[in-house]
Amino acid sequence: MTATALLAQIADIGRDPVRGGYSRHLFDDADLALREWFVERAAERGLRVERDGNGNLWAWWDAGDLAAPAVVTGSHLDSVPGGGAYDGPLGVVSALAAVQVLREEGYRPRRPIAVCVFAEEEGARFNAPCLGSRLLVGELGLTDLADRVDARGTSFSEVWTAAGGDLERIGADPELLARVGVFVELHVEQGLDLAHRGAPVAVAEGILAHGRWRATFTGEGNHAGTTPMDGRHDPVVAVAQAVLAVRRVAASSGALLRGTVGRVEAVPGGSNVIASRAHAWVDVRAAHDHEVRAAIAELTAALGRIAADEGCEVELVEESFSPRVDFDPALRERLASLLGGAPVIPTGAGHDAGILSAHVPSAMLFVRNPTGVSHAPAESAEAADVEAGVEALAAVLRELAEEPG
Repeated sequence: MTATALLAQIADIGRDPVRGGYSRHLFDDADLALREWFVERAAERGLRVERDGNGNLWAWWDAGDLAAPAVVTGSHLDSVPGGGAYDGPLGVVSALAAVQVLREEGYRPRRPIAVCVFAEEEGARFNAPCLGSRLLVGELGLTDLADRVDARGTSFSEVWTAAGGDLERIGADPELLARVGVFVELHVEQGLDLAHRGAPVAVAEGILAHGRWRATFTGEGNHAGTTPMDGRHDPVVAVAQAVLAVRRVAASSGALLRGTVGRVEAVPGGSNVIASRAHAWVDVRAAHDHEVRAAIAELTAALGRIAADEGCEVELVEESFSPRVDFDPALRERLASLLGGAPVIPTGAGHDAGILSAHVPSAMLFVRNPTGVSHAPAESAEAADVEAGVEALAAVLRELAEEPG
């Protein structure tokens, strides 16, 4: 079965009737259905499936020297709110299809191969991106998550245990990590580089530094009809100015500095109420860590001035930060050569491969996206390019699995 056909099987799971696209978040109904689907498809290909203590699924092709570190591929099945069909799932279905190609060839690897589905890569439910991979390597632990709540007010601990998770097993898993000899993640490109080059597949160079911050403005809640305009301390007005400040800060520096506010929230949220608090979630990315930090320092000063002008208070809290990633140079160049001189391109998006890269040799393959749109319903990939990605991934797995552990 082709990767395109596998994608078609999950095309109706998690559709968002309001936003369009897909909303698939940690252990919601869509995520649970996708997990069940993955277990079934992996079993059809003779893979043994395990769920680790951090909510990640591992489908093992137990072959060759079982004591050797495995060649691992895969991605994630969750999405941003109203996301596209390819971000994450393309890497999972391509991994399953690549294993199928190798099996149908009669290929026998010298070391194990595994397909991994990482939990909550987008971080949409509890604002913890790359949740499963960061837990695996020890960048996050239960203490970082236990008190977090989702949009409905349900705690992380409640969600985790309801889905059969064991809170005591959450956290660094060095024994499992040691079973990973190399990791290669295939992903739809989140931009137009390949479309401009006229190439179907690329190898990733690295990942921009990026992080998320929550700005909270505290003002004075009051009545919308009885409070004079010159007597207000409106945190929503401050947030509106903060959104523009983020754009100004990002636009004032180099082309690779990016600042985004994609979510705002007013409390209590009534249409005839001056809010008492307002939140804005800020995403900042740049080529290097210090550039992100400099932008946040500039933004902190700007938000302080905005709050003072409106008679509010402001707090900017870091919720996550991922330093710049440069993928293993030797592995990167080896894969580019193996794939006939495939282009090597950077990405501004975070990935589980970036988290693993600090612990095991890691690489990424990108498949052309003709629209360049991602994290939105217009995200796309042509069927021919999808299958070219599967062929490339199968070649990579075949090559890497020939090495002794």
